[in-house]
Amino acid sequence: MNTNLQTAWIVFQKEMLDNLRDRRSAVGGIATALFTPALVIFLIIIVGQTLVRDQIETALKLPVVGAEHAPTLVSFLEQRNVIVLPAPSDPEAAVLSGDLALVLIIPPGYTESFAAGEPAVLELMVDSSRQSSLGEVNRARRLIEGYGSFIGTLRLMARGVNPQIINPINLEQVDLATPDTQSLLFLNMLPYFLILILFSGGQHIILDATTGEKERGSLEPLLINPAPRWVLMLAKMAAAIPFTTFLIVIELVAFGAAFSLIPLEDFIGFQLSINLASLWWIFLVCLPMIFLAAAVQMVIATYARGQKEAQTYTTLLPIALALPGLGLAFLPVKPTLQAFLIPTFGQQILMTQLLRSEPVNLGFALVSAGVTLLTAILLTVLAAYLFSRERMIFGTR
Repeated sequence: MNTNLQTAWIVFQKEMLDNLRDRRSAVGGIATALFTPALVIFLIIIVGQTLVRDQIETALKLPVVGAEHAPTLVSFLEQRNVIVLPAPSDPEAAVLSGDLALVLIIPPGYTESFAAGEPAVLELMVDSSRQSSLGEVNRARRLIEGYGSFIGTLRLMARGVNPQIINPINLEQVDLATPDTQSLLFLNMLPYFLILILFSGGQHIILDATTGEKERGSLEPLLINPAPRWVLMLAKMAAAIPFTTFLIVIELVAFGAAFSLIPLEDFIGFQLSINLASLWWIFLVCLPMIFLAAAVQMVIATYARGQKEAQTYTTLLPIALALPGLGLAFLPVKPTLQAFLIPTFGQQILMTQLLRSEPVNLGFALVSAGVTLLTAILLTVLAAYLFSRERMIFGTR
């Protein structure tokens, strides 16, 4: 076996063994990979219960002030699964404190205005800063507006006027969304979390093998070895790749299991699942980024003077790289060649396409992988140059 390869293999084994012995870091990485699917599931349940799910099947409790002024309205609401309750003495304080989500106020002049055929004023007291009550508020508003339309239709018919005359346009919405694209409202967070794991999962291995050993004084004896320094650097960098790959597999399996085993449709009103074949392709999309992450982390480790400085840089790195991809959930980005020339961003577009079960342009996917791998190679060369400088031992610039 070539002497350089033998040396690299020995260093690689040593770093892998040290990583396996560092149980806290390993358990922390695995816990993070498992925590993110749990967080997404929790958010889906919360959002589904408050904003998404149709709540007509559950009774709406509506405190009303002055219910005696509008018995017809009260009867209309009760027929639509609304429980009309007496309001507290201070409804404003109850809403502001969060004890009540909303209060309907029917003023004394409502009866006279309604009988005269004039617009009758109702007040719906809410606190718009409380997102948890948004579902109840919207439901109450729709019911009251529906009552107004119902009364308006009856008045027109009583005067011999066709109610359709006030609706010159009948707009029908054709929803082309499939269960896969509807679920993307929640799954858009998956690429974001994958980037976080990619660029943070193996950083402790590289930092400990470089700046950590430098501070402990164990790096200098290694560099005295006759093997070229770039060989030692590559061995240390390669030690982070298996662990990062393992974390990605853990996270993808956890996402697949969570969305397959938990009946999320009970909370959001439609089927929500992940195509398991898409997860496999997403894993392949992540592979070039695993090498890029190791190269970037090695550049930071060889540039920083100490472990604290390196940790500062590596902590900000995954957030900075993941944020552009998070914008895909809110800003539509067309899959153009220019977008795939940006490392990590092109991969996040590919992940989004795979989650939507959209056709993927193989040429764009290969371009994205090639650009990412080329960037990783250039950064590896830069890391080898930085690793060969004397500053790597003495920490001076």
